[in-house]
Amino acid sequence: MKKKFALLIALSGLLLFLDLLFGSAYLPFRTVWDTLAGNNADAVYHEIIFNHRLPKAFTAILTGAALSVAGVLMQTLFRNPLAGPDVLGVTSGASLGVALLTFCASSFPWLITTGWGQIMAAVIGSLIVLSLIILASIQIPQTISLLIVGMMFGNFAGAIVSILQNSSNPDTLKLFVTWTFGSLSAVNWQYLQFMAPLILAGLAATFAMQKQLNLLMLGDNYAAGLGVSVSRTRIWAILSTALLAGTSTAFTGPIAFIGITVPHIARGIFRTSDHRTIIPAAILCGTTIMLACDIISQVAATQGILPINSITALFGSPIIIWIIMKGYR
Repeated sequence: MKKKFALLIALSGLLLFLDLLFGSAYLPFRTVWDTLAGNNADAVYHEIIFNHRLPKAFTAILTGAALSVAGVLMQTLFRNPLAGPDVLGVTSGASLGVALLTFCASSFPWLITTGWGQIMAAVIGSLIVLSLIILASIQIPQTISLLIVGMMFGNFAGAIVSILQNSSNPDTLKLFVTWTFGSLSAVNWQYLQFMAPLILAGLAATFAMQKQLNLLMLGDNYAAGLGVSVSRTRIWAILSTALLAGTSTAFTGPIAFIGITVPHIARGIFRTSDHRTIIPAAILCGTTIMLACDIISQVAATQGILPINSITALFGSPIIIWIIMKGYR
């Protein structure tokens, strides 16, 4: 097991360095190494590596870790292999917030152009949906019913977004659609100062729940008999998921499939469902896959970069199909 963790750490480090090499222009290995070590005084290389590619790589690491751990939480909470961080409607709430800002804030264009407006709109939208879910969880003890309620909140938010899109002009529609593609390159050091602590707080809360999550896998009644407060654990799991998924969505846009597929990859590699192993494994697997997807999105494009969502969908869709087929067998 230690060898597998060491291999994943080494692979993540390698992909992190490769992510600094590839972009709109390829940078030689020696140039990147010297710039990182402070032996290259060229201002152009310093700007590209330290102010563009390095923040983007760190964003990929944080996003991959956040969405993967959020997926572990949701699949454990709902005991459903196809549950993901967007099943509670948190991602849809973030999309609704950005849609309202984009389509209705034409009088305040600076809110959109600065980038902070989209982030705050996504956070507020996520928090509203989260508040509704927590209120529902107090009234609904059954986990499967709460899952359906979360999906309905997501569908309701999606319906409003569709209505706004239908009544918008082409320019604002293009702006919103571009956001839905997902982007790691929009996050700079200033944004990372806010993004990193929030995601790290969500990860820390998840690590603190490892024992309770292991017991929840045995059933609510069994967990309650061993002294676990099922309702409290469920609320904390929802809060952690919202913090992880909502923060990453606010800063990078909705990125699909990572939260659903990575937990299965982690379980397949380590052959266990123990959260003391699966949570750090999901962090490393999510980091590795997001860095790989970021590299592919830049190498595979003839002009510019491909939307990160298209790469994660190409990667995740076959795995989802395999999970469903395996379940039927």
